Amino acid sequence: MLTILGFAMIATFLVLIMMKKMSPIAALVLIPALFCVFVGKGANLGDYVLDGVTDLAPTAAMLMFAIVYFGVMIDVGLFDPIVRGILKFCKADPMRIVVGTALLAAIVSLDGDGSTTFMITVSAMYPLYKRLKMSLVVMTGVAAMANGVMNTLPWGGPTARAATALKLDASDIFVPMIPALLVGLLFVFVLSYVLGVRERRRLGVLTLDEVLDEEKETETVLVGAGGSGGGKVSMRKGATAATGGAGSGTDAENSENTDDAGGSADDDGFQGLDPNRPTLRPKLYWFNALLTVTLLTAMIMEWLPIPVLFLLGAALALSVNFPHIPDQKARLAAHADNVLNVSGMVFAAAVFTGVLQGTGMVDNMAKWMVDVIPGSMGPHMALVTGILSLPLTYFMSNDGFYFGVLPVLAEAGAAHGVSPLEMARASLVGQPLHMSSPLVPAVYVLVGMAKVEFGDHTKFVVKWAALTCLVILGAGMLFGII
Repeated sequence: MLTILGFAMIATFLVLIMMKKMSPIAALVLIPALFCVFVGKGANLGDYVLDGVTDLAPTAAMLMFAIVYFGVMIDVGLFDPIVRGILKFCKADPMRIVVGTALLAAIVSLDGDGSTTFMITVSAMYPLYKRLKMSLVVMTGVAAMANGVMNTLPWGGPTARAATALKLDASDIFVPMIPALLVGLLFVFVLSYVLGVRERRRLGVLTLDEVLDEEKETETVLVGAGGSGGGKVSMRKGATAATGGAGSGTDAENSENTDDAGGSADDDGFQGLDPNRPTLRPKLYWFNALLTVTLLTAMIMEWLPIPVLFLLGAALALSVNFPHIPDQKARLAAHADNVLNVSGMVFAAAVFTGVLQGTGMVDNMAKWMVDVIPGSMGPHMALVTGILSLPLTYFMSNDGFYFGVLPVLAEAGAAHGVSPLEMARASLVGQPLHMSSPLVPAVYVLVGMAKVEFGDHTKFVVKWAALTCLVILGAGMLFGII
């Protein structure tokens, strides 16, 4: 019964948010509360929620102060050179910008923290997508998939969990997986190219001068996707960009988020490139750069807990860049929406995870999925584990999967001669999909900063992320790693 109710609760949540019948925060709170009553444990709801909040409180604190920190860094212009550099490299070509998003997310993911990766990636790329009227779900989807592949780094979390759960060395799990993971990352880049080409066909290629010059917004010049022979079309500020023969109306994936992809040409989201905004602090640029590098280094080296690092970093960044208290209050107010949305989402997710774990739904769901595996699949338990990692890491936390499910699967595999190392490597396959799970706090940073509806992001990314997972699994089997 708990198994059925667990799957029903997750399905109800996903359907309601994808159909936009409820907001994610409301769904994360009300649906598990209702199912907790159905289970007959409504009297324990308070304990379950408090347990979930206790577990996620450090994450919420980290996100709150990290948003303030990176928000201040955007205000003072730390990322402006990055944005302009990417623009010059991409030549305002939507295809190159989408590929650049994947590349940037993959590079920043080396720090091992998904929230930081999404903050930096969205901070740098959001202005470009808004100004060029590109689909923002493409940005969030590509960033999530690139980060998901890189999340398998030994210091990223899943590999360390798998090593701990099966008492293995993390390097023995990760190093042999590198070829398969590189194939997965290459697939993400290829997919980014394809999605970028679709955006190019829909929008055309804007000239770089038009994008960079905030003072000359009276007309927009669009060049045909082929780069030659495309006529110039004069467009008024805020008008919809279009190119002759682009065929934009046939691609549902590029148009499903029209409101988010569009926006007016002078949208506030593009102010990150405004060279005259009063919050710029050019004289403090190298101080801010050094502070950010030091902060990220401290995170990787684990000198202090991440929430403490961002709390100290945010306080220092505010005090140095905005020494006057009214200015500090203004910066905090400017980022209050993002802080409230993301931290509120995390605490709401605590209700969802608390009920799932407290009622025993997760344990029953995992046991059921293990029990339904036919005995004839025993010799292929690595393949089974790789496939199961997609839904299981999506519907439950990494801790629940690696510490609760993987040991059971590994025992079943060992009975048929499948080594724990193969099982551990196979368990990493689902990470590209896991990074878009509603149970991952970082994804709310991604969609919140990008101003994308979680349901829109889910509809767009699930199929592509699942395909990326299967590519990694296929490469692992082809190379004899899994």
